[in-house]
Amino acid sequence: MRLPVQLLKRNPETHKGDYGCVLIIGASLGLTGAVCLSARAALKIGAGLVRVGVPKSLNNIFEIKLTEEMSLPLADKGGSLTESAFSQIEKVLDKVDVLVIGPGASLANPTRKLILRIIRDVDKPIVIDADAISALASDLSVLDKRKTKQLIITPHYQEFSRLVKVDIEEIKKNRKELAGNFALRYNLTLVLKGNRSLVVRNKEFFENDSGNAGMATAGSGDVLSGIIAGLVAQGLKPFEAAKLGVYLHGLSGDLAVKDKTESCLIASDLIDYLPQAIKSSL
Repeated sequence: MRLPVQLLKRNPETHKGDYGCVLIIGASLGLTGAVCLSARAALKIGAGLVRVGVPKSLNNIFEIKLTEEMSLPLADKGGSLTESAFSQIEKVLDKVDVLVIGPGASLANPTRKLILRIIRDVDKPIVIDADAISALASDLSVLDKRKTKQLIITPHYQEFSRLVKVDIEEIKKNRKELAGNFALRYNLTLVLKGNRSLVVRNKEFFENDSGNAGMATAGSGDVLSGIIAGLVAQGLKPFEAAKLGVYLHGLSGDLAVKDKTESCLIASDLIDYLPQAIKSSL
């Protein structure tokens, strides 16, 4: 796949602000790793700045876990984000180019309300992943009320089953039709993750041919959400960012598996092999 100009060469007269800011919102008690993987992937793919919105009561963990990324402590209860965090998020949105919501966020009801409000009221590109997809499945009507026109959703088969109320085997038999109908109905970019992941926007389809079974490991989807968001932050349109993100994510896995094997591949390996994936696509 041909790389966009943004990834080929940078202007020497440049600074981090030229490559966009990603805000990743998620994490909960016992699930602090997901946002870190997503954040690191966004930086590795080239985003200039990454902030991680996390429960305030867990912020000390992130002060240790994060290095290049910055934490944004948000209102929480019992280690899960609450809807009152929205006002804190609003205050930083003017400096944000794209949001990722959902990694490790939990299924707590206060968190679900926050996620739905972000989808409805934030007029920025948004990548909906992980627990945010489950929150969305509880109230799809929010998609018709949303302000943003640049929305990417990244479900695996089980998550997509919750969205469309169709069992997984039926989805696998008719995935193009079901994915296409959903993307068209709600005017968004859909990434249906799995073997030969499918990216859909309106009536345009991209079926990915990179990747392997070793990528069926915890955190792989969090890495993908960060890669896609990092590409959007650098100026790619949602559909183009999703296509390229899925391809590079899979290619990183293909390069990593040669050294790591399918059994030993872990999500952070996908981030480590991103530079090789980009070099091999030049």
